[in-house]
Amino acid sequence: MRATGERLLPVAVARLAGVCYLLTVVLGGIGETLQSQVVVAGDAVATAARIAAEGGPVRAAFALFMLEMTCQVATTALFYELFRPVNRAVSLIAAFVSVVGITIKAMSRLFMIAPLTILGGAEYFTAFDPGQLNALAMFSLRLNTQGAGIALVFFGFSALLLGYLVLRSTFLPGFLGVLSVLGGIGWLSFLHPPFADGVFPFVAAVGILGALAMIGWLLMKGVDEARWREQAARA
Repeated sequence: MRATGERLLPVAVARLAGVCYLLTVVLGGIGETLQSQVVVAGDAVATAARIAAEGGPVRAAFALFMLEMTCQVATTALFYELFRPVNRAVSLIAAFVSVVGITIKAMSRLFMIAPLTILGGAEYFTAFDPGQLNALAMFSLRLNTQGAGIALVFFGFSALLLGYLVLRSTFLPGFLGVLSVLGGIGWLSFLHPPFADGVFPFVAAVGILGALAMIGWLLMKGVDEARWREQAARA
């Protein structure tokens, strides 16, 4: 059984990781687009009115984000298997750090759907006037954004470790490792959110470029099976 798994690992797992990674990016992108349709920056009243009138995009975004996180968990597990021959300890740490980020991001999405309850007319919210409810809804959405930013810090550390593993590997090209390291450094800008807000377009561009490069390589090229097996044998 173990031998069968090792025959499949270099090709099947690499391409499956590419598929899961692609789904993570696509689902997350669509979710962010839907979320942005109901949020009016700096205007709690307008945002609350949109949520109260159209809760569908919020619910759809939440569902997509949960699917995104599921695909990211799968990607993390597959990357651990793929890079285990390079350095098992570093691959395991990268996986754990990624899972921490996934957990934080998934939990932060609770604050994204909380305004549906806050503005839903439940009896226990009658103690608040409309202005207070609007403020609570906006505050909840802000917590969602901040939680996602905290998760990006963990994804940054994970990307740095992944970049190291790619650079130390013999079965993937080094430029993918360089892009992963640069992307990781960019996500670490969220250690200081005000700074991250200012450089986000550049950080996102580098991060997306690195992700698309990795996805494209895994889907089209996979890994060098002979070199993967050689490195696995040494490990």
